[in-house]
Amino acid sequence: MAINMEEVQKLRDMTGAGVMECKKALDDAKGNFDEALNLVRERGLIKVEKRSEREAGAGLIESYVHNGRIGVLLDLRAETDFVVRSDDFRQLAKEIVMQIAADEPADVTALLAQPYLRDETKTIDALVKEVAARVGENVRVNGFSRLSV
Repeated sequence: MAINMEEVQKLRDMTGAGVMECKKALDDAKGNFDEALNLVRERGLIKVEKRSEREAGAGLIESYVHNGRIGVLLDLRAETDFVVRSDDFRQLAKEIVMQIAADEPADVTALLAQPYLRDETKTIDALVKEVAARVGENVRVNGFSRLSV
């Protein structure tokens, strides 16, 4: 079956996976785009699980203040500074500080279990794993502080 390169590129744009990985997923799914999308995500999550024991020593402190009444500081980690400076990583940090400001999780475990505010079909943990799959490194929430007046 001939694979349409436009679909490979579309799959790549949606998942951040490599060209060959997207092409293989489309081959395995016999051209079914939705099935290929699921395959890429599953394979990416398997890779994330394998990397989960790696040291996530590089990090970013993200802050957010809402109307001068709620403040959040987040310590988000990855394996390398290269990933920490990436748009995907920085966007994840922004999404997480907004989540913390809105939902007041008690700790990191509670935060990761919360439904993501922008898409309640997935949790914050799933969001972190999606970004980890896209950037190819272990990503973890190391800690956070939330203050309110």
